[in-house]
Amino acid sequence: MIDLTDENNSNEETDEVRRRYAKRPRIDWRYSILNPAEQLPTQERERTLCRMLRTQGWTSLNQIKVTDVGCGGAGNLLMLLRFGFAPENLTGIELLTERYERARQVLPPTSRVILGDASLAPIEPASQDLVMQNLVFSSLLDLDFQQRLADAMWSWVRPGGAVLWHDFTFDNPRNKDIRGVPASRIKELFPHGKIQQHRITLAPPIARLVTRVHPSLYTMFNAVPLLRTHVLAWIEKPAS
Repeated sequence: MIDLTDENNSNEETDEVRRRYAKRPRIDWRYSILNPAEQLPTQERERTLCRMLRTQGWTSLNQIKVTDVGCGGAGNLLMLLRFGFAPENLTGIELLTERYERARQVLPPTSRVILGDASLAPIEPASQDLVMQNLVFSSLLDLDFQQRLADAMWSWVRPGGAVLWHDFTFDNPRNKDIRGVPASRIKELFPHGKIQQHRITLAPPIARLVTRVHPSLYTMFNAVPLLRTHVLAWIEKPAS
């Protein structure tokens, strides 16, 4: 266990993130894997990630070292374990104590989980093959803090490795606690990265509506690129 919260490192943005998340309901059917509107985009993202790994030639998955920034309850790390990644090569970083405790509970003891501000995490420079973030940057409204975190993530990636980015690109007018991150902002955050991106995920309000009629409608509506709201990006760090 590594706990950064006891150090004098609290800042306004991380405090604000804790406050914003505290307002969210503990249980929300919209984000349950039993809900087709959540299950289908999750499966879509997994398929796209598998295709990206194959394209990169990363077939020896048990040798790849991964850090997941904002790992939550370890859903993405558990996915990687199913794919064949080795638990001792997986690190999660989580700001929120309840989610950290959940991750620590469900992950193998050989995986590392860090509690606190990811921008201060003690990850060795150039030690990771892959650094992941899933819906983290859209929850960070301070642009300077976004850049500081992006710089930390980039420093952890070895040459030839990558940042795996998953986030949405449009603002949600009903939720002022999040902000979409467009492709231009990803380039600003990682100016030296070679970016390959895939637009995925049917807009959640549409997905919830059409899957109530029948889950198969998700695929039909998702075939229209303009209705997709998220980006899954592979941001490669040049080998030299």
